[in-house]
Amino acid sequence: MVEPEGGPLAGIRVVEFEGIGPAPYCGMLLADMGAEVVRIARPHADRGPLIQHAGDEPINRGRTVVTLDLKDGGGVASALRLLDQADALVEGLRPGVMERLGLGPDEVLGRNARIVYARITGWGQEGPWAKTAGHDLNYIALSGALAAMGKPGEPPLPPLNLVGDYGGGGLWAAFGIVSALMHAQRTGQGQVVDAAMLDGAASQMTMIYGLMHQGRWGLERGTNFLDGSAPFYRCYTCADGRYLAVGCIEPQFFRAFMEGIGLDAAEWDQADRSRWPALAEAISKVLATRSRDAWAELFDGTDACVSPVLDMAEAPGHPHNRARGSFTGEDTHPAPGPRMSRCSMGAGTPRSSSPEEVLARWGGP
Repeated sequence: MVEPEGGPLAGIRVVEFEGIGPAPYCGMLLADMGAEVVRIARPHADRGPLIQHAGDEPINRGRTVVTLDLKDGGGVASALRLLDQADALVEGLRPGVMERLGLGPDEVLGRNARIVYARITGWGQEGPWAKTAGHDLNYIALSGALAAMGKPGEPPLPPLNLVGDYGGGGLWAAFGIVSALMHAQRTGQGQVVDAAMLDGAASQMTMIYGLMHQGRWGLERGTNFLDGSAPFYRCYTCADGRYLAVGCIEPQFFRAFMEGIGLDAAEWDQADRSRWPALAEAISKVLATRSRDAWAELFDGTDACVSPVLDMAEAPGHPHNRARGSFTGEDTHPAPGPRMSRCSMGAGTPRSSSPEEVLARWGGP
């Protein structure tokens, strides 16, 4: 058995500038992987009651928090000293803000040529919309992703803020940072990582765009095999009002599902879209006769691609999630990952510190 060696990013030093959404998520991912992430917080940051981040929220885990007033020359000087010793920087402010603070790429890379300077924005660092405000919903709207989600004849349905903020922002930036770090280790040269949520959302749509260009995906919502219209890839209401997710796309899985609910798969051609409404109605009638958990128990261990739709209160307690440790802690926060066979990861709690304490540890002046 291989003993854990610590996180794969152990020894990497990251300075994260306080923000909301994708930047703290990116910092969390890097910290979970073992990087030492120092978060620079502002003395009085008020973002309103809906998006205010408390210091102990799980997305802030694993950081050392240093409070600096970046409108003050002393605060900027302290930030620059930290960045002199850092391997990467993460910021999620509008284009031009870091430059006005005296912390832009020219200043930082001029002092530390090997640093990876990651910038997470909605629209990117250039373009006619670069300096305009927006949120996840706006960015994925311009990517083509939002228009594909929802029911036909109804407005598109926001997929929480997963596609833009977290997939197209935080994950997109973390991948860029790790890639640029590998380049810096080979060459000694840092660079700017321009991680736009618009670009990240569009990248996630690569397969769907490919299907559209092949004539296999229609532009009307709710008419394609992955958007809820296919009877073999959608959710159904059970007798108790809860829901069952059915995802039996492949023929063998479809047969297993149909056998489980007592319908004859041979009577239905999955590719015949004209019969999708009739098949969905037939399946709906059967699934409405039992509770969600009764169906989940019946299909447990089969290849029918059926699972119960769990809410956030239920998910941490599911036997599979418990067995894998997919959630951690008394408050059942999602666990760090992905898992690795040699390296270990952790979800440390945030702690306050001072620039002097961090610099003493990092060996800086």
